[in-house]
Amino acid sequence: MNSVINFLRRLIFTSSVLLLATGIVSACNDSSNTWQRIQDSGTIRVGLDPTYPPFESLEDGELQGIDVDLASALANDLNLRVSFSYFGYDGLYDALYTDQVDILMSAMVVLPEKTRDFSYGLPYYDAGQILISRVGEEINNPDYIENKTIAVELGAEGHTLANQWKRNKTNLVVTPYKSAEEALEAVVNLDADGAIVDSVSGRLFVAHSPNLEYGEQFLTTEPYALVVRNEDNDLLKHLNDSFEKLKFSGTLDRIFGQWLDHVDAKPR
Repeated sequence: MNSVINFLRRLIFTSSVLLLATGIVSACNDSSNTWQRIQDSGTIRVGLDPTYPPFESLEDGELQGIDVDLASALANDLNLRVSFSYFGYDGLYDALYTDQVDILMSAMVVLPEKTRDFSYGLPYYDAGQILISRVGEEINNPDYIENKTIAVELGAEGHTLANQWKRNKTNLVVTPYKSAEEALEAVVNLDADGAIVDSVSGRLFVAHSPNLEYGEQFLTTEPYALVVRNEDNDLLKHLNDSFEKLKFSGTLDRIFGQWLDHVDAKPR
């Protein structure tokens, strides 16, 4: 009797292991074939959080923004339709991990700690800090800020950076404001010689303030990139190839210019 029970236990255990192994293999195959499934369906599923204009937002029920246009341009280059799904920002990686979407494209900052499970595409925008000043005053890089007053957003990365400069610059005055916009308004109103802000806020503000300018030098870097699961190498390769095409054709510059540099662009 005991031998029969032991045999049945071994049989059940062996069957369970085989079923688990089959499930794991099937899951891996499903993930590794993501690009083929997308081609077969003709649709790529994009996850985003539509609460971060000008990259993505819902205006009167219509989804719009930089990432929306970029995802649509990528899909068009790959001869695909695009389907958008909305999540809270904190839930985006979970949505991708559980295969609710194929990619994330939502002003996703490249996070090294996420690379155990996810891969990032080619960076398509740098939201790092820039120095903005009045046209012709030539203080839009750190070499020209001796004896100047620099406006910053209180507690932001630019505030930290300006305080670091203050240790090495003669008579540099750092004045914090409640927001990036208030810091930039201080420059317009002659209350500061320049402002250190993120490039998104800076470009949007300068689009409506022709007396301000910014240099090409970034003071810090904060790259945005799309995200896929680690195993979806084929998908990532095709997306990166399409990004290169869009960059070469000028499509990327056109999209960013429309949303960040045009007079119709809405300040954040």
